Amino acid sequence: MCVGSARQGSFLVCLLAALALLIPGLSYADETLVEEPEPRRRIIKTVQPKAYLKRGRLELEPLAGAVVNDPFLRRRIVGLQAGWHAADIFSLELNLGFSPMLGEADWKPITAELIENNHVSPDLSRLTWFGGAGLGFAPIHGKFAVGQRIVHYDIFGSFGMGVVRTVDDLEVIGADDDPWAQATQHQLHPTTRYGGGARVVLGPNVAVRVEARSLVYIETIFGTTLEMKNNMLVLGGVSFFLPGREAG
Repeated sequence: MCVGSARQGSFLVCLLAALALLIPGLSYADETLVEEPEPRRRIIKTVQPKAYLKRGRLELEPLAGAVVNDPFLRRRIVGLQAGWHAADIFSLELNLGFSPMLGEADWKPITAELIENNHVSPDLSRLTWFGGAGLGFAPIHGKFAVGQRIVHYDIFGSFGMGVVRTVDDLEVIGADDDPWAQATQHQLHPTTRYGGGARVVLGPNVAVRVEARSLVYIETIFGTTLEMKNNMLVLGGVSFFLPGREAG
């Protein structure tokens, strides 16, 4: 034992021995105090998944619109479009549209002015219905923020062929007794169809679609004259994708 030892060397030996016994305990206590739990890991997604997928789905769209470049007539349009998406960027489309004949309600102000005041008969050829098929191509997909919500969209083009039916207003042009004019009063025209637009996604199964489409065809006037016509249509509607899918 070190107690009662008179020699300084013995005292130092005892002191060092006591410290050696205390140091392991202090080290263990220190290690216990500085030990901390591992921080919780967070997964940050740098690339967000698409809110909807079109591949292998049928898109149905009731649509409405108008012919916007006819200088004399207002032509309102209702119709239906269907598209099958072979891939997210390619689709095969069919569409059918009707435009009702409303008589003088179809006239624009300049038409009434020419007929009633100037006694001039403009060429009034009404588009009554159209149909066609084509290929849709949607290479651009993006998104934008509205408040706290992210809205997805895509931009597409459409190209194809179709048919247009037109009716001439023979009474206005004063040719209701002309056999040549009567022969071409009702006509069917093969037409090209091309255009483009955007689809704004409201959910995995619903989108709002707006587009402009051009119908180009050659019309026969008075049975003898050929005239190229270009009807520019602006159309819009709500698309429904089948089969339905739950939001991811």
